[in-house]
Amino acid sequence: MLDVAAALSGTVDVPGDLRAYIAAGLDLHEQVRTTVEETAEWPAEVVADLASVVRHAPLRPGKIIGVGLNYAEHVEESSRALDTDVQRPDRPVLFSKPTTAVIGPDEPIEHNARLTAQLDWECELGVVIGEKARSVASDQALGHVFGYCVVNDISARDQRRSGQWFFSKGQDTYAPLGPVVVTADEVPDPHALKMELTVNGIRRQNGTTGQMIFRIPDLIEDISAGVTLEPGDVIATGSPQGVGAAMNPPTFLVPGDVVVAAIEGIGALSNPVKAV
Repeated sequence: MLDVAAALSGTVDVPGDLRAYIAAGLDLHEQVRTTVEETAEWPAEVVADLASVVRHAPLRPGKIIGVGLNYAEHVEESSRALDTDVQRPDRPVLFSKPTTAVIGPDEPIEHNARLTAQLDWECELGVVIGEKARSVASDQALGHVFGYCVVNDISARDQRRSGQWFFSKGQDTYAPLGPVVVTADEVPDPHALKMELTVNGIRRQNGTTGQMIFRIPDLIEDISAGVTLEPGDVIATGSPQGVGAAMNPPTFLVPGDVVVAAIEGIGALSNPVKAV
């Protein structure tokens, strides 16, 4: 692992956090990428073994916009288990998560038994916005994407309020994010990635991003029609089938569990569940 800010000190002024780096613009990113690719060897003090590094969430987004019911089989299972509409939505179903919900790799998801007995999981592709997007047409939308990450959309199913999802999905630690952000140029097709989620090593979700009802360009067009997307914002694009609420019997996360959400080409995001 290369400490880019330290390695390029005196050559390129690299911000110390990813959100500021993204906001600095594409020219900086291209300068950094070119410099790294053209440098054959680095001093030992700016290189570390990844296994020796404590990783946190790669960024604290400005906004997290979640997309509900964006996979057909998840629409069906949710209609059975969560009393949502059996019909596919004709427009994206949107909700938000506060940034205080964000945690990184290996950080614990909090299980507060006073607030929930139905703590659930959802493996999702996170889209990290790179350039400001306002009223962007779908055919221009991917040009506003900086990169991709894994998001685990944790939900307290029993904390929905009159159909509203904010408290159900927005509590502290309910947005594990990471393990890294992979830049868009490293992901040839974000709609052709395998997705998997396991709990204690047992597979619970297995799908592909190609199963999205509303694809990333359509989501950006729809959201940016009324909400300005800014550099460092994250869109969590929805989850395939296999949530705990739809299992027979329903099965939820409990303290001591370890949940791992993985997406091809990005990596695996592992988090333990801890009682609070």
